[in-house]
Amino acid sequence: MSHDPGQATASATRRDFMGGLLRLAGAVACGPASLPAFAAAPGRQRGNAVVDVRAHGAKGDGIHDDTASFQAAINALPQTGGTVSVPAGAYLIDPLRSVKLRSRMHLSLASGARLLAKANAAARAYVLLAQQVEDVEISGGRIIGERDSHLAASGEWGHGIRIRGCSRVTVRDIHVSRCWGDGISAGGIVFRTRASQPGIDYVFENVVCTGNRRQGLTIGSSRRVRIRNCTFADTGGTPPGAGIDVEPDTGVASDIVIEDCLLRGNRGPGISIYKRAAGITVRRCTIDRNRGDGILAVNAVDCVFAGNIIRGNGLKGISLKAGSRDVRITGNRFEGNGRGRSGKDQVRVAGDSRAIRIETDNIFE
Repeated sequence: MSHDPGQATASATRRDFMGGLLRLAGAVACGPASLPAFAAAPGRQRGNAVVDVRAHGAKGDGIHDDTASFQAAINALPQTGGTVSVPAGAYLIDPLRSVKLRSRMHLSLASGARLLAKANAAARAYVLLAQQVEDVEISGGRIIGERDSHLAASGEWGHGIRIRGCSRVTVRDIHVSRCWGDGISAGGIVFRTRASQPGIDYVFENVVCTGNRRQGLTIGSSRRVRIRNCTFADTGGTPPGAGIDVEPDTGVASDIVIEDCLLRGNRGPGISIYKRAAGITVRRCTIDRNRGDGILAVNAVDCVFAGNIIRGNGLKGISLKAGSRDVRITGNRFEGNGRGRSGKDQVRVAGDSRAIRIETDNIFE
């Protein structure tokens, strides 16, 4: 493990962050108005080295393939890690090879930096790939997928950012659009001969994902995920078409907070919580004009939906199905969900769901 000078500060920040989460757990029962705001994203450990992708041959002209130059810059970081700087420009990246991130690094894109996915026919390809690494940060700029130039009709895993089996990853202040699959997909990793490895401690802050084909953001097998001040809009082209889809392929997804986000105009639900998911909080979000449910929860356990504006969604405002249990719905405003319906009919609770609390402080218009 690195022993760089910033390690003590980062550890202290992490302790403060986790302490805030423990305080939150005690506050949930008191109602949405009393829930404290989360602190800023925790610091990630890395060294002080800075490497510029241009120094390793990146052109940034939107014509030359810059994948190898990005990888060379990342590989040039010392063992203690550091920052890879991406100045303004249009960088063509081959998703078949991916830019593979390493531990203890920050990929820092200038506001005018754009990563352009090279057209391909693959069912599965990623612009940025973080796999079994730790203490990673991605920030700034844009990733533009190749949905409009994809060379085949099959597959749904052409993602802008893929995060697999990592620990302590932050993605912030970035715009991801027009991907063949998800804008961002984050979860665990499955092994053939040993237990799967979940993702641990993922933070998404001030992220915008628009016009992606499958999901804006997928959260797979993972623990301790924070999604805040993000926008997931206009997703659609292949199901589920959700703004955010919490859906672990294996294991569970637990301890997830989605707060102060906008989920708008997605072809599926605004937020989907689909099986093997527990401990999900959705609060202070605006969830509107999605073609499916505002929030769809299938076999969801121990969830809180608090203080949200849920309006104009094509199906229900909130739909609880397939044995969902221990769900609290409090302080939300429902308006015109289910093709303009009003009243409590905007919430559906299936007969096999249990321990569902719909508080009197919800507003139905």
